[in-house]
Amino acid sequence: MKKTYQVAGHKFSVTMPDGNSLWNEMGQYEPFLSDESGQHVFEVTLDDEMPDLEGWNKVTEEKNQFFPVFEFYECNEGWLWSLSQEDNLEAKAYMVSDKAFSKARLCFVGKSRAFLHNMLSFMFAASTANKNTLLLHSSVTLHGGKGYLFLGKSGTGKSTHSQLWIKNIEGCELLNDDHPVLKVENNGTVYVYGSPWSGKTPCYRNLSAPVGAIVDLHQAKKNAIRRQTIIEAYGSVYKSLTGTRFVRECADGYHATNERIVTTVPCYSLDCLPDAEAAWLCYNTVSR
Repeated sequence: MKKTYQVAGHKFSVTMPDGNSLWNEMGQYEPFLSDESGQHVFEVTLDDEMPDLEGWNKVTEEKNQFFPVFEFYECNEGWLWSLSQEDNLEAKAYMVSDKAFSKARLCFVGKSRAFLHNMLSFMFAASTANKNTLLLHSSVTLHGGKGYLFLGKSGTGKSTHSQLWIKNIEGCELLNDDHPVLKVENNGTVYVYGSPWSGKTPCYRNLSAPVGAIVDLHQAKKNAIRRQTIIEAYGSVYKSLTGTRFVRECADGYHATNERIVTTVPCYSLDCLPDAEAAWLCYNTVSR
């Protein structure tokens, strides 16, 4: 069975056997179902055969308290992702793609199927790197027909700040709570799109809106907000993007898109407490 999805105007497909239980894990993609016509940025096929790892050269390895062990390899023919948990390195997910990130085979070893969404989001970020698109770690609130993005390190309070807007400011609603998509449209307008990747909050909305502002949050003992310089804004967005920035072609695309975004969208730095005052200060400043 093959299903096609469209996120931020980009189509991609997933192919698995009809009765495979992994289809039960794809409910969050249902709002993004699309017809098969038109160009696809990537196609992923489930493969039961583990890839031959001989001849692959490791490009990078990463791990932290919020993410499993991530390894990325290269060979002449393509790229290989590997994901595993530090406490269970025998359970791994592998994805082998071509150099253009347009076709990939996905394999699960042991109890590693939880990595399905990580792999698909990685492929999306890589395949759209040169298409004026960024997959961003952010929480997004909609108000007045515009989207407001809240950035910050994990644990800073992005979700909390979104909820403070929703609880205190009439007409606010959540678009995505973890990985929305930013895209510079052909007319230069920057839009934010919902995606199938929303972290622990089940908010998978196939909606979009022009971006009203981008706000980088910082925990503090008092609330204060200021407009960022272009350089500051560039750094805030770049540190929040999800993607294969260690691949030069992808990094070049991310840099170009980031530059267009921060020179178009007003960006702010917010020192904040987790209270209603912070939400109103932010709202009254960025929505003017």
